[in-house]
Amino acid sequence: MQLFKNLFAKPLFCTLHVTTSSGFHLRPIARFVTLAKTFSSRIDASFEGKSVDAKKVNTLLLLSLEQGDTFTLKIQGKDAKEAKKALQELFDTLMEEEREKTEEISYNTHRYEATMIEGESLFQGVEVAPLWHYQTQTKKRQTSHTFAEALTLTLTQLDVAYKEATSPTQAEIFLAQKSLLETLAEESDSLEAFQAQIEKESYHLEGSTLESKRADYEDLLHQLQRNLGEERTLLLPDSPHILVAKSFLPSEIALIKESPIVGVVLHDTSPYAHSAILLRASGVPSIIAPLHEVTKEEMLLLDSLAGVVVKSPTPKDIASAHKRASLHQQQSQHANDTRFELAQTTQGKTIEVFANIGNIESAKEAKEAGANGVGLLRSEFLFQLHEPSLEKQRLAYQEIFEMFESVTVRTLDVGGDKSLPYLHIPPEENPFLGIRGVRLFRTHPEVLKRQLHAIFLARGTKRIKVMFPMVSTLEEFTQAKAVALKVAKEQKLSLEGVEFGIMIEVPSVLFLLDAFNEVVDFYSIGTNDLSQYLFATERTHPLLKIDPLSFVLFDALRHIMKYATKPVSLCGELAANPNALKPLLEMGIERLSVSPKSIAMLKEEIRHV
Repeated sequence: MQLFKNLFAKPLFCTLHVTTSSGFHLRPIARFVTLAKTFSSRIDASFEGKSVDAKKVNTLLLLSLEQGDTFTLKIQGKDAKEAKKALQELFDTLMEEEREKTEEISYNTHRYEATMIEGESLFQGVEVAPLWHYQTQTKKRQTSHTFAEALTLTLTQLDVAYKEATSPTQAEIFLAQKSLLETLAEESDSLEAFQAQIEKESYHLEGSTLESKRADYEDLLHQLQRNLGEERTLLLPDSPHILVAKSFLPSEIALIKESPIVGVVLHDTSPYAHSAILLRASGVPSIIAPLHEVTKEEMLLLDSLAGVVVKSPTPKDIASAHKRASLHQQQSQHANDTRFELAQTTQGKTIEVFANIGNIESAKEAKEAGANGVGLLRSEFLFQLHEPSLEKQRLAYQEIFEMFESVTVRTLDVGGDKSLPYLHIPPEENPFLGIRGVRLFRTHPEVLKRQLHAIFLARGTKRIKVMFPMVSTLEEFTQAKAVALKVAKEQKLSLEGVEFGIMIEVPSVLFLLDAFNEVVDFYSIGTNDLSQYLFATERTHPLLKIDPLSFVLFDALRHIMKYATKPVSLCGELAANPNALKPLLEMGIERLSVSPKSIAMLKEEIRHV
């Protein structure tokens, strides 16, 4: 009967114009069809003599509607008037949303006329300048320092660099270098012996998964040589240039930041090499890209927003770059001005943006950056060359806990490429698959018991979350929690308001979620290590690269979101990747934790999803 009513009702017509460069594609069509199906009227779409059922996604796609096309809806039935009004309004909304998305996409995936070389962005920005090849020179100067005195001075300088670090990652690098220097010095009583030791260690790293760490050995040698009067100087320009280098020493980052260098292009290195990590933290627009065979006279256009380097840009390219740089500056300023406001999507969904921090300084930075709380407190900053006392730990944790309403503190996570001189871990064939994270409960339980005691003392009555890293089995979590409960009982401390959870970093957890759902209070996905273990590829490997947007990783994340019944947050670098934001939110992730520098811009990006 309804069919006859629709057939004999007077049809209504509606003309729709496709106004976005992305056309009328799958996602907006799906939303359009969903609404069309709610009406009983027959709805057809016509374009260039072809008419299709507008209640079917596949048939609407057959029209291949692109920007500038105009098509007609024919609506016939008793609710045709309501359908026409609703579909017209929805289509206009879809075009507006797609226009905004297209502007954002074009902002992040720009096309230039000249030769473009794609790469991996380290810090976003747009710069145009002549290139400057990495070059150094060595000078001799008089010094009265003995080898032992130069060694002590170098250790002191690294300790100062550690204490003045502006990010947790920087602090970890300088601490690691200091620890490495002490270890190397144990077998050296002269510069010659030390240099031989460096050459030996570097040789063993060549071609291994840790090859990118050779720069740290070289850096330590040059810092020691400098304190003995042999000074290696990084030659830098006196006007704006873009530095091109295979890599450079971590200690040279400060010089680059203070120089007229406006951008950096690294080639043949890993984004997880210490030089790259420190460069990202410095705030200098930079990218890793295979830029070879360039001459000193060439102009470069560095667009790390789009992840490209342009050789010999055309005048039109340069004008476009300046426009993009201005837009980026405006967006950054707006993001900073609204950093304390809620991060709500266009659909009104609030996303919590938390901070990854590693010391008190970065906690203050996160507070000023507009963080909703701390999603990852790396506690390693307290564990330097000597194990911290209970009181030192308590005071540090307490200062951070008092700043935020919500703090997730990760228990000590060392092992792999992170070592401490007083935590003796026997040499392992593959340390990344050995004693790491939660497995320290087996080898150094007293250290972790003291840490848990300090955390429980510091919180007072505040609600906090305690997170165990590198958990691979249910037993590892239950045993670690049992230790925590025992510590609290022995010290007569209440655990009311304390939640216990795990970092999902090891793939085995994906197959044990049903069991973990019964015992954990929350999950935090560490995509950095999860990617490493999914692909069996060490993150700093100079040749083997992991695609941060691999569908394999996203399938793993969707699996977690499908089967996890406890709250889930994401604290890996993927959380700050603008190209990952939409799919992450679409799969249901509502809490992201990033470095303090990324908070304001991430909040702003969320408001446009």
